[in-house]
Amino acid sequence: RFIIHGLLYIHNLHLWLTSFRQFYEENKPFTCLDGSRTIPFDRVNDDYCDCRDGSDEPGTAACPNGSFHCTNAGFRPTFIPSSRINDGICDCCDTTDEYNSGAKCENTCKELGQKEHEVLQKMAEITKEGFLLKQQLIQEAKNRQQEKQSKLTELQNNKKELEEKVEALRTVKETAEQPEKEAKELHLKAWEGKVDGMCDQLIIVFLFFSVAVAELQTHAELDTDADGTVSETEAQGLLGGVDHVDTASFEKVWDNIKDKYVSEVSNNSQDSHTPDITRAPPTVKTPPKKDEDEEAMPPYDDETRVLIDAAQKARDNFEESERALRDVDDQMKNIEKEISFDFGPDSEFSYLYSQCYELTTSEYIYKLCPFNRVSQKPKYGGSETNLGTWGTWAGPEDNKYLLMKYEHGTGCWQGPNRSTTVKLTCGKETTVMSTSEPSRCEYLMEFTTPAVCQEPEAVISSLHGHDEF
Repeated sequence: RFIIHGLLYIHNLHLWLTSFRQFYEENKPFTCLDGSRTIPFDRVNDDYCDCRDGSDEPGTAACPNGSFHCTNAGFRPTFIPSSRINDGICDCCDTTDEYNSGAKCENTCKELGQKEHEVLQKMAEITKEGFLLKQQLIQEAKNRQQEKQSKLTELQNNKKELEEKVEALRTVKETAEQPEKEAKELHLKAWEGKVDGMCDQLIIVFLFFSVAVAELQTHAELDTDADGTVSETEAQGLLGGVDHVDTASFEKVWDNIKDKYVSEVSNNSQDSHTPDITRAPPTVKTPPKKDEDEEAMPPYDDETRVLIDAAQKARDNFEESERALRDVDDQMKNIEKEISFDFGPDSEFSYLYSQCYELTTSEYIYKLCPFNRVSQKPKYGGSETNLGTWGTWAGPEDNKYLLMKYEHGTGCWQGPNRSTTVKLTCGKETTVMSTSEPSRCEYLMEFTTPAVCQEPEAVISSLHGHDEF
């Protein structure tokens, strides 16, 4: 990481030097960089400050607000503030900044140049290997893109077929459910009718349990000798020659009178002569209530069972086809979502999708899931904190793919929602290098990946040729 940062500094400095070189041309008048005046070139570096910005004295300490140019032959040129000239501290590796201070400085430019060369070589190797890996990632991304597109086309065709199948099975299901419904309704009605009949019979039975001879005499429909009245003798005869009957005795006489009696009760249910069914003689006990199992609806007959099984099979087939259709829809949505992401000019970042990378520190475990979210979890137990969900690429205009922005994480106490900026640098490995919190609730994560490695020749050539003024 430090090698990369050092090279970037060298690169930027070289660009600065190169950009200003055009203003220092011998045998041509020199214009101060702030545009304040123009002077003959022989007054540049004459140890007298002519320009207010000190730009005419890059090689002397004449201007207090100027910059001194360290030639640093064998290493790389640099600038230091003019205030540091002859201050007794060696700033330039070639010792030129202390030419009149008496300080004992050693020229270390050759040694520094050798170290920098080693750094450049190492960087060149990393960049070369990283760039080769990047080419592999690009090729794999192309293959993966073609596979995804082919899969999406296949799923689209399957969806059409499944939609047709679902509608066909819906019709089969509805067709099978109609006779099932009718058969169940008939079964229910038959059972309800039987129960109603049993209830009517029980009412009649309890009615007779609760009446005496005198009460039967009020029912002219039970007249046996057709004289229009029921005599005491006739009533006793109906009850088997006694004034009251028990269950066993009543069942023997019930078959002879039930049809006529029921008919009369049906036709005269509101008649004032209807016996009081709420009054039961003390000698008659109410029969115990039947168990729930005895009152439950009986099983369906074989024919109805066949219809139920057929309808259930049709429902199962329909539901299975619906599940298959939903599964296809989910797969299509996932592929379309993945395809929609901006994975770089050549999709070189696509390999990061659906992957997560962790960094463990002394206190926390940080997890980066590219194109998804960043999180933080205490190392020794505790809940996870969302440090931001995928937002956008946020690098500079010339290469936006150097920074990732994750936003709208868990809110800080009396503060903003957490967010994370991920800085991407070239490396052979894909790994989280470091994490920090430069501002409250704003995190910075450094992440190396081959996907950002540039072509080696382009990087190294930009760092060579450190010409001097």
